[in-house]
Amino acid sequence: MLGSMRLLLVEDDAMIGEAVQSLLRGEGYVADWVQDGRQADTALHGHQYDLVLLDLGLPGLDGLQVLRQLRARKDATPVLVATARDAVRDRIAGLDAGADDYVVKPYDMDELLARLRALARRASGRAEVQYEHAGVRLNPATREASVNGSPVLLSGREWAVLQALLARPGSTLSRQQLEDKLYGWGDEVSSNAIEVYIHGLRKKLGPGAILNVRGVGYMLPRA
Repeated sequence: MLGSMRLLLVEDDAMIGEAVQSLLRGEGYVADWVQDGRQADTALHGHQYDLVLLDLGLPGLDGLQVLRQLRARKDATPVLVATARDAVRDRIAGLDAGADDYVVKPYDMDELLARLRALARRASGRAEVQYEHAGVRLNPATREASVNGSPVLLSGREWAVLQALLARPGSTLSRQQLEDKLYGWGDEVSSNAIEVYIHGLRKKLGPGAILNVRGVGYMLPRA
């Protein structure tokens, strides 16, 4: 469970796209899915993503064009390109065009998830597998959460909010920023959803674990 990661899935095969989107959502990602290169380019212009899973063989614009245009805009969003098992030239072309890593199709789903976790760590400048701050620990690979060594059971969206805050202790995230991490296209968002998740986290972590910066948002106090 990664949680709080918003990912753009670019895949023109409906069967593969549905399966991968379902897998990603089950792992806690907010996963938007488009099926051609022009839709991908539009989505990347209009939204901020943490990760992109990009098939190269696309209608409209091909994946390499999408990738080159993304990098030409100085957008450093991590991109994992998907190629056929024997398409070595495609992998080389993708990496040279600015991809951060590649995964072969048909997917090994465990490998796909592990590569996405590794990209997310590198993008945030973290070498550690786990998130840890002021006694709070999250392990995305095992879905375990603990406070001062004691296990804590979090809902998927509580996890997502907490991970977003743990990634930037001492920095304030607005309600809109947190909503963008939790909800994809078409998801219904209640006006007090973030407040509900923050309330639940404070009950589980302690009342002082998350600070309310009035009129701005929420933050974890620096240790």
